[in-house]
Amino acid sequence: MPHDSTAHAEPGDPAPKFELKLKVWIVFGDRVKFGHGRAQLLQTIDELGSLRKAAAQLGMSYRSVWGYLRALETAAGFPFLERRVGGKGRGGTTLTPEGRAFLARYLAFRQQVDALAEQQFVRSFLLLE
Repeated sequence: MPHDSTAHAEPGDPAPKFELKLKVWIVFGDRVKFGHGRAQLLQTIDELGSLRKAAAQLGMSYRSVWGYLRALETAAGFPFLERRVGGKGRGGTTLTPEGRAFLARYLAFRQQVDALAEQQFVRSFLLLE
């Protein structure tokens, strides 16, 4: 999740503004990345109760979401999703307890990383003004 901290030059000062942008992800099995976008995907699936609806809401193809989640579950060694087969209104997808716990840990970790990065950015760049 990019940060909004921006250092601005004084009016008439030719120095450009600069800002902190931070990407953090966890890598499973040397290839499968889990970061902000994937966390948002899992949250949306859990909120909507549907993989298809979550993919549509996020502007992703169902096929790419399904493939990524299969690869994630294989690489992580545990299921993130619980799929309920059923007719209209009875089927759906939710996070497993393991998936929900991992997502919560990731979000807490990310919040701490963001806060530390923000503090260091301010110390390193914004306090110079």
